[in-house]
Amino acid sequence: MVMPRFVRPKEGDSESSPNLYVANCGPAVGLSFDTIASAFSSFGEVKGVYAADESGARVIVSFLEPASAHSAFIALNGRPCPHLGGRSLHIRHSILQPPSCREMASVPVSLNASDLNIPGLYLFHDFISVVEEGQLLQAVDTGSWISLSKRRVQHYGYKFCYDTRNVDTKQHLGALPSFVSFILERISLSPDIPETLDLDQLTVNEYPPGVGLSPHIDTHSAFEGLIFSLSLAGPCIMEFRRYTAGSWVPKTASISGMEVENPNSCSEVSGKAIYLPPRSMLLLSGEARCAWHHYIPHHKIDKVNETMIRRGSRRVSFTFRKVRRGPCQCEFPQYCDSQSQT
Repeated sequence: MVMPRFVRPKEGDSESSPNLYVANCGPAVGLSFDTIASAFSSFGEVKGVYAADESGARVIVSFLEPASAHSAFIALNGRPCPHLGGRSLHIRHSILQPPSCREMASVPVSLNASDLNIPGLYLFHDFISVVEEGQLLQAVDTGSWISLSKRRVQHYGYKFCYDTRNVDTKQHLGALPSFVSFILERISLSPDIPETLDLDQLTVNEYPPGVGLSPHIDTHSAFEGLIFSLSLAGPCIMEFRRYTAGSWVPKTASISGMEVENPNSCSEVSGKAIYLPPRSMLLLSGEARCAWHHYIPHHKIDKVNETMIRRGSRRVSFTFRKVRRGPCQCEFPQYCDSQSQT
């Protein structure tokens, strides 16, 4: 989700702006955008109310005329608003900043993978039950977490090394845990999954509110062509980018586990997005796995078809992969580290 970006005006420009930044106000505190617009309309015509950030508790109120914004500022800043349940508002003037390259790539959020038209991308809703979800969460919560900079992880089968973005095949951690056996069986028996592999690596990620992943492609030489990701506990949006130029290789690797974005101009990238509800299984294969960067925006609230959805206290993902034993020979050499080295 991309929001209108507003910033503080330069000194002396406040009264020329029709926009107000209003804190302690928004869906997170029980106030809809329509309710807010109605309350501020007593000062003049309101063009729109927008989320100021991902918190859901700060909004931008945009008037048609700067004088209306200034009148609202004088009347309500630091004072209780009778039309908003007596809530005290904290207001400052704001101006619209021209959109950046990333913001211009905004796309609507789809609910089904088929709507995205990305070859090799599948989403299976309700892949597990609510009871099974609870059992999986209980199982990992009794295990040992590894703390990264903004999230926690667990590795099974093989440990993923964030500094090299690869795995050490000589350091086998053992078989995948028994509590995921039913998932592996369900994958192998599913008629909707085009092919299966003997999956031998599992990474469990726990994301606190507002934490996501930066754009990346899972290293080709590390894993085979199918990647399964099961979402638990909380929802999120996953976005996809296909670059028409440039290399798969990021500028730097990060030992914190937060991957680095491929630096390309917005004219060289196409973007798509999908909503991942709890208990859904995402499959990346073919072009979706090898040529599209995927990432999770760092939001606490996602906008899906005009509906604001809060991510919840945590989101846990189970990502299943097959460790590759030889070089990758895919049809996307510009994104393939195996082929870039030959």
